[in-house]
Amino acid sequence: MLTLSPIAQKVVQSILERKIRPGDRLGEQDLADLFGVSRTLVREALMQLQARGFVEVKPRAGWFVVEPSFEDAQQTYRARRVIESGMLREAGKPLQSALKRLRPRGRGAPRDRGCRCGDTQRAAGRLPRLLAECLGNRFLTSMVVDLSARTVLAAALYQSASEAQDSNDDHAQIVAALAAGDGERAQQLMQAHIDALEARLDARLSARGSGRDRLRDALAPAGASNAA
Repeated sequence: MLTLSPIAQKVVQSILERKIRPGDRLGEQDLADLFGVSRTLVREALMQLQARGFVEVKPRAGWFVVEPSFEDAQQTYRARRVIESGMLREAGKPLQSALKRLRPRGRGAPRDRGCRCGDTQRAAGRLPRLLAECLGNRFLTSMVVDLSARTVLAAALYQSASEAQDSNDDHAQIVAALAAGDGERAQQLMQAHIDALEARLDARLSARGSGRDRLRDALAPAGASNAA
């Protein structure tokens, strides 16, 4: 997998931290000034991000952070189901030795100086990356980072604040199961978590489609809705 340039890595990290949102414009000159480099290096970084599916270029408009479609979000969740469940099956002792890093803060959880999960509002999405890091596989970590960033972009468009809190709570339960040494329970919880995310997305897709159908029927010329 292609290693991202420092500029591209910073953009991905900003997506993960929700500092950059879907549809944000990434001006070449702005980035060149910010990083103190040429526009050529910025353009190369943006092309790397384009190849990974994080940005897109619009003619006569410039570079923008992508706005994932419903289908993109569905594919992201399905990929996560396979990869994250597999990570939990393979975790074993390396994960047990790093549980303090995985324990999210908030809701009475003890503050751990080794934890990098952040507060509960930002814990969702970090757990899968930390799981990959615990396994010590750089290729797996890179894939999980990509999926996590795609999830953040999809969540910004399709997830409510209450659903985001539900995601945090789900991850806390997964970590609790891991801490108890119940890997099978943790795997079940992870699959249920991702299934719930995809079900909510499907519900939104159905609702949006129904709205389009109603609008089409309302505005269609007389007799058109009954045409063969």
